Amino acid sequence: MKQIDIDDELYQYIASNTQSIGESASTILRRLLNLSGEKIQTANVELTQNNQTATTSTATLKSSEPSAAETSKKQTPVAHVSVKQKSDNVFNVLNKEELAMQKGVVGRFLFILSAFYRTHKTDFSAVLDIKGRDRVYFATSKEALVNSGSSMNPKNITDSEYWVMTNSNTTRKKMMLHEVALCLGYSAEQAEKIRDYL
Repeated sequence: MKQIDIDDELYQYIASNTQSIGESASTILRRLLNLSGEKIQTANVELTQNNQTATTSTATLKSSEPSAAETSKKQTPVAHVSVKQKSDNVFNVLNKEELAMQKGVVGRFLFILSAFYRTHKTDFSAVLDIKGRDRVYFATSKEALVNSGSSMNPKNITDSEYWVMTNSNTTRKKMMLHEVALCLGYSAEQAEKIRDYL
């Protein structure tokens, strides 16, 4: 995976132009720049083959007048955000076609949770803190969920050691997905978008 450093404002702009689940940053940028698949070579980009990392440190646009971005860059330091870190995004993993093939609400629910797990393996344990008034929603074993209440109908989140309670209505499942997104660092707007996939 290639990695470039961009500021938060630029990342938010790219993310806000996502048109479909799983659309990559490259696809979005190609669309925004009206590029059809040509390869572009950019100055100030170093490509390190052994770890496939591309880093840009001082790429700036040249124009007859300084842009607002250049002016603000002179006034305040720009925070750099790693695209690798930001590309660890469930929207890059979720696929509309695969999601549509899942059986019912429970199938889609488990599919989305599995996408979260694949994207955020190291942080996924945060979901264990998501609980209802009287119910535990997530656990690391089937037994832990079964012992925490009646009629839990625990299901394994695919390819993970985590289990989730599935005996709840669709509204509750949507709320759970919303909470998972928030605890994994997504914005409220992104969390709502994920909730609506169910």
